[in-house]
Amino acid sequence: MDYTSILEQYTCKACVLSVETYDDGSYGDIRVVTGNKLFKDDIEDLTKQPFVDNTPYYLSLPKDLNFEDFIYRSAVLHQPLHTYVSLYQMNLWIEMYLLPLTSDKENIRYCLYSYIVTPKADENSMSDLAPDTSSQVLAACIKLRGSDDFLTAIKDVTADIREICDAQRCTILTIDHDNEICTILGDAFSSDAPTFTADDNARREFYQMVVTWEECLAGSTCLIIKNEQDMEVLKERNLLWHDSLKENHAESLVIFPLKYNGSLLGYIWAVNFDVKHTVKIKETLELTTFFIGTEIANYQILKKLEKLSTIDLLTGVLNRNSMNNRVTQFGSNEDEDIKTLGILFADLNGLKMINDRSGHIEGDRFLKKAAAILRQVFVDDEIYRAGGDEFMVLVINNTLEEFDDKIRRLSEILKAQTDISFAFGCSFEDENIDIRKLLHKADEDMYEDKKEYYARHPELKYR
Repeated sequence: MDYTSILEQYTCKACVLSVETYDDGSYGDIRVVTGNKLFKDDIEDLTKQPFVDNTPYYLSLPKDLNFEDFIYRSAVLHQPLHTYVSLYQMNLWIEMYLLPLTSDKENIRYCLYSYIVTPKADENSMSDLAPDTSSQVLAACIKLRGSDDFLTAIKDVTADIREICDAQRCTILTIDHDNEICTILGDAFSSDAPTFTADDNARREFYQMVVTWEECLAGSTCLIIKNEQDMEVLKERNLLWHDSLKENHAESLVIFPLKYNGSLLGYIWAVNFDVKHTVKIKETLELTTFFIGTEIANYQILKKLEKLSTIDLLTGVLNRNSMNNRVTQFGSNEDEDIKTLGILFADLNGLKMINDRSGHIEGDRFLKKAAAILRQVFVDDEIYRAGGDEFMVLVINNTLEEFDDKIRRLSEILKAQTDISFAFGCSFEDENIDIRKLLHKADEDMYEDKKEYYARHPELKYR
């Protein structure tokens, strides 16, 4: 059949695709039968090779399981399809149309494929969705933007997406490459879904698995596994992941990367979803993940800013602002689970002398080493730089014996140091805790200790 005259009527890039079909419902070769001049020029510009009619589609267009599924649905199932997706590896957006065509061959089916590529997302194209899909995407956006509690909202959205997909499990996670861990933000599942193992070894192994997923997507906006034929493709790409899915009885999978400004933040996936609604699910998640990625990026930025506002940048311990807020929190009785409280004030001896004689760079090194010693002893406790050369440590829900043992270990470490010494004072209470009285006592004891130190070393009497 001659489709050339039809194609030349199109003012955008267009071609005709053929699909070889089998009696069992699977498909074989997908070929580009021919294209209009705009299409051929575009392909030749991309491949740097002359375009040849009736060649495998992946010689002209990216090989992609999702694209193959769309071609199959249009050519074989006679569905007219439209989608708008991000080619994130190329920083482009593509609007695609597929229309079924008649065929004069028994086992060959045809569809017309046309597309428009733009460098930026078009809001009108993104919002051109079916009414029910639009309402689902809008509901997710409202939950994310309208909530004061991002983590609760993301859990609700995860549950909504599981319902949309009619999936056994839906999960949203982020990736921390610096610490080589993944963090699950939302996880909604049915009662028969397999559970995650949460121990450290399993988390590290899971991270090593997750970092291979991007390669498995092979440049696509998502990966959709609908049947055994698709599962075999995954097996070729990533045997370890394939086997893991099989072990957990996964028969179908849809997974989308969560990106923001080209950076991979994490993934959202649904396992054992309703494959009858694959196109709708893909269309819904395509846009929903765009907004989820943006919201996760904003959340992470705010958490970083929050951390920066609470951390002393020189020593890495909590700063004075955090300390003041914590003391206020105690005063308002917000921490009802606190049964005991130990306080340590530690003031560096001789910092002013070091700054005066050796400069502030050496003084900064001195402060960093002092903070490192405190972290070595008070591993699970709250360490604050109260200001200048003074640190405060809060030891919560330890026994008096445990608190005293930490003070002894600190003293032993300091005795072995040739350049670092602290004057410190302690206080402890296990009933009727009044933090301000404890602070006052620890502070008085610290200054008494400092007086004794300079009485023993009058030549070092600097503040």
